[in-house]
Amino acid sequence: MIDQLEAAFNYHQQALGLRQQRHKVLASNIANADTPGYKARDMDFAAELKQAVANGNGSGKGLSLARTSERHIVGQGLPHGDAGLLYRVPDQPSLDGNTVDMDRERTAFADNSVRYQAALTILNSRIQGLKNAMQPE
Repeated sequence: MIDQLEAAFNYHQQALGLRQQRHKVLASNIANADTPGYKARDMDFAAELKQAVANGNGSGKGLSLARTSERHIVGQGLPHGDAGLLYRVPDQPSLDGNTVDMDRERTAFADNSVRYQAALTILNSRIQGLKNAMQPE
């Protein structure tokens, strides 16, 4: 029974995790808008989600980094590491080499936020539906 519940929520869990990772990448782009030579990055969300669901990464642990000392902090990242991050091609390159387009970044950030909230709402309604189905009448 638990396996069926985990399988039912795996897609939504992966989608929320990837939305969170994309949010971090977009926030990093916005934060470095004035950094000379900074290259804006983003991910192909659909391809990453398809790969994450196909691999069955239901553990939610993300990438486990190699540590050379026990005092290092255990890090987490994209399920496939930085391999899923792509560089953005700027519409109009700047003289300092920075490729962040603030209009594009703000739009992507807002879109990702709305989609994250929508995924949470859908997941919440599925959980409520299952709870209602399990309640005795």
